[in-house]
Amino acid sequence: MAFWWPLLVLAFAFVICKFLLMLVPSNVPSINVDASDVLGNGNQTDENSYIYIPSRRQTDKVKCYEPATMKYLGHFPALKPDEVKERVAQARKAQKIWAKSSFKQRRQFLRILLKYIIEHQDLICEISSRDTGKTMVDASLGEILTTCEKITWLLSEGERWLKPEYRSCGRSMLHKTAKVEFYPLGVIGAIVSWNYPFHNIFNPMLAAVFSGNSIVIKVSENASWSGCFYMRIIQTALAAVGAPENLVEVITGFAETGEALVSAVDKIIFVGSPGVGRMIMRKASDTLIPVTLELGGKDAFIVCEDVDVPHVAQVAARAALQSSGQNCAGAERFYVHKDVYSSFVAEVVKIVKSVAVGPPLAGKYDMGAICMQEHSEKLQNLVNDAVQKGAEVVGRGSVGNIGEDAVDQYFPPTVIVNVNHSMKLMQEEAFGPVLPIMKFNSDEEAVKLANDSKYGLGCAVFSGSQHRAKQIASQLHCGVAAVNDFASTYMCQSLPFGGVKDSGFGRFAGIEGLRACCLVKSVVEDRWWPFIKTKIPKPIQYPVAENGFEFQVSLVEALYGLNILDRLRALVNVLKILTEQNPSINYKRRNE
Repeated sequence: MAFWWPLLVLAFAFVICKFLLMLVPSNVPSINVDASDVLGNGNQTDENSYIYIPSRRQTDKVKCYEPATMKYLGHFPALKPDEVKERVAQARKAQKIWAKSSFKQRRQFLRILLKYIIEHQDLICEISSRDTGKTMVDASLGEILTTCEKITWLLSEGERWLKPEYRSCGRSMLHKTAKVEFYPLGVIGAIVSWNYPFHNIFNPMLAAVFSGNSIVIKVSENASWSGCFYMRIIQTALAAVGAPENLVEVITGFAETGEALVSAVDKIIFVGSPGVGRMIMRKASDTLIPVTLELGGKDAFIVCEDVDVPHVAQVAARAALQSSGQNCAGAERFYVHKDVYSSFVAEVVKIVKSVAVGPPLAGKYDMGAICMQEHSEKLQNLVNDAVQKGAEVVGRGSVGNIGEDAVDQYFPPTVIVNVNHSMKLMQEEAFGPVLPIMKFNSDEEAVKLANDSKYGLGCAVFSGSQHRAKQIASQLHCGVAAVNDFASTYMCQSLPFGGVKDSGFGRFAGIEGLRACCLVKSVVEDRWWPFIKTKIPKPIQYPVAENGFEFQVSLVEALYGLNILDRLRALVNVLKILTEQNPSINYKRRNE
């Protein structure tokens, strides 16, 4: 006890000191970002305030509207390939400077961003809400909370995982040291989706910039207005730490713009549909750059019979309905044990019927608008297909007072029972507030149903027995799993995020995502240089001696033999060969 007592005291003192340091306010400057043109009626309001445009796609500009009201917000240029290449070239020049920056400077950049985000949550969420139709609460959950967690993780652990990592050198290289070093790749390209415009920009940007890269981000044509404002926050924070201009670029446009970006960068991160992901892969093969794809999802939500039904029903509703189905890893297939099926359905229906749908900034609504034009028609077609094949709609939410021009932008939350896997609703990604609930009889059946999908992003498993839930989750073929919770894996930013099958491959977030922005270099050097230097053994120096092969055979056996006596015998033979003055022994004689 006398030996351990001082160590315990020192450990306790260390913890207390670290806690006290956390309470000391750091010297983080504030930044001022001009938001005058995005408050109120938006910018460039020279066109009609309310107008329904069947398609936002034009050849020269991206038009932006509020999904909840179809109010005009502004337009941005659809960049041509030459313009994209020029932006990438500017980012490449900036990266060469930033690659030499210190981690201290990079952390200060993150702290400035974090301070601004915390102090301007209302502004960030309102802009996200206006551009995508989500509520302020959903914007806070998906935009603010996740981004702050990522910044905090990078501040705490980012430098640690980018420093050289020493590895074992093996038996034959005991006189060496082996390590992995991480260098910036150069210019990262990111093509991101519309569902969380703030976080989808910050997520790849934070990893890229902290690891010494520059990044060019093509935002979705469905969320360009918010993306261009969020870019101002990043640029202002970079300027505050003396970073070079053009280190981070946000570009707008359509498919042509994204295609040009893939051709010009050193790595591409894509968040979107499997179809576009395949096109990205084909284009990236021209330059053989690494690709990270985060594609569609059809996450399974499994409910065993031993759960707290009201609690799990509330989680299920949030998992399916948050942000009008705009969540990154939304639950889209609900499998419920037969013993609690009826009570679970009843509870979910009660919750869904209480959900009020309407313009998120115009009143107290639980769910907002669908971001993409004409997507509500797709959702209704999926529901119709299921009903025609025997499913039944048992509950729908209510739609509030919405403008006539925006009526097609809303889809009430819908609960459907008696579904099966012959229905498109159970196979195709819906990306909407629909809860198809299917019954299962055993854990084995639940696993089989959950794995019967071309997607493999995430899953959630609920059981009163944590061991049982873990056993089921371990058998599901997907990239992320939550036990007795939903989507909690993404809030642990030390964990990688990504899927398998049609949900893509590669990972962002966590250690793996951070290092994926790096050139990973293996380095070996002499351990005791210059006192012990590597030399080629004489038997295998040119011209190779007659006993060169015998030397190699004995060396292999001495290093890797399974029997200690055989290894010692081989070692003696190695030493004997090395000390021979005239290496005339022929290996053939050993077998005579």
